[in-house]
Amino acid sequence: MLRTDVPPATIDPLALPDCGGHFGPYGGVFVPETLMTALEDLTAAYLEARADPAFQSDLARHLAEFAGRPTGLYFARGLTEHCGGAKIYLKREDTLHTGAHKINNALGQALLAVRMGKKRVIAETGAGQHGVATAAVCAKFGLKCVVYMGAVDMERQSLNVFRMRLMGAEVRGVEAGQKTLKEAINEAMRDWVTNVRETHYILGSALGSHPYPMMVRDFHRCIGLETRAQILEREGRLPDEMVACAGGGSNAIGFFHAFLPDRSVRLVGVEAGGRGIRLGDHAARFEGGRLGILQGCKTFILQNADGQIELTHSVSAGLDYAAIGPEHAYYRDLGRIEFAYACDDEVLETFQLCSRLEGIIPALESTHGLVYALKRAREMRPDQILVVNLSGRGDKDVQQVEAMLRRA
Repeated sequence: MLRTDVPPATIDPLALPDCGGHFGPYGGVFVPETLMTALEDLTAAYLEARADPAFQSDLARHLAEFAGRPTGLYFARGLTEHCGGAKIYLKREDTLHTGAHKINNALGQALLAVRMGKKRVIAETGAGQHGVATAAVCAKFGLKCVVYMGAVDMERQSLNVFRMRLMGAEVRGVEAGQKTLKEAINEAMRDWVTNVRETHYILGSALGSHPYPMMVRDFHRCIGLETRAQILEREGRLPDEMVACAGGGSNAIGFFHAFLPDRSVRLVGVEAGGRGIRLGDHAARFEGGRLGILQGCKTFILQNADGQIELTHSVSAGLDYAAIGPEHAYYRDLGRIEFAYACDDEVLETFQLCSRLEGIIPALESTHGLVYALKRAREMRPDQILVVNLSGRGDKDVQQVEAMLRRA
């Protein structure tokens, strides 16, 4: 439940992280010495760009002309009537160019790479949407692009692999470990260590070493800022509750950030419950996870008592990851962001339901948020408002879902 003993004055979302990249006990910089100079240079370059009106104006122009911002706030009448409770709105990040919120951050970091004089870009991807967004911005700005992707994810997201290659990116499959997102990040970091002088790493989620959690959050803040203005225009007040799926947590922190000081607005992130909360069958970090360090930062991680990373599973490749962004862990401690989870079977059912009732095919990642939102809407009054971040569209998932439904 939401804690009420934390006074509103303690929630200042623009005051974090501190200069060392910490959100309370979380975050920080835990990387090989060979990357320290690169991260220090990146931090300085980003802080300079963030304060530069010309950079911000250029980014805003590309977000409008290339990405398609602002995205709409859509009243989901079919889902609302189906639930018979709160009014459900969808923030339509799925309408962006390349199909998901990932383009916001990819554009921002690509502009930063150009500003820093980098000619080569690397990225990791799970569901493929960050890889597609990175490939698109690299094509736009004339940057060489290499994307690392786990072999399992390449198979279940083959359409996105082709889209990346079509835009000129080299997609390198990763065969190590579970062959999913964690291993893709490992390989991208190895590449960066080797080629740090000419290469910028466009990390796709609010994870990793400082300044990435801050930087990725900032590039996605437009989601929440737009939502705030739109719901005030539509309803004349703020929503009662906001829901977003949470893997690494980039879409969720961008969606929530502008609302963190508003204690009347309940914020809920929904993790991947997979096949159920059993060892190796899920990716819900707050269901059995513990504090640890993974791929550059201190946060909540699914790991055993010896610090070995546990196996994870989710029907959605983008949520199939053992750690969550450090800012989410911090606000969970404060009681400001709550977390729930949705299981694979619920996700498949809601994926079909949203498609039938709204004519909108949601990404499997985003559908996790919808699962929880529909349950909550039924518990809420008709005069209450619930907003869900529809972080991506499900084009990439339809073949995978079709195969799973055929086997069921």
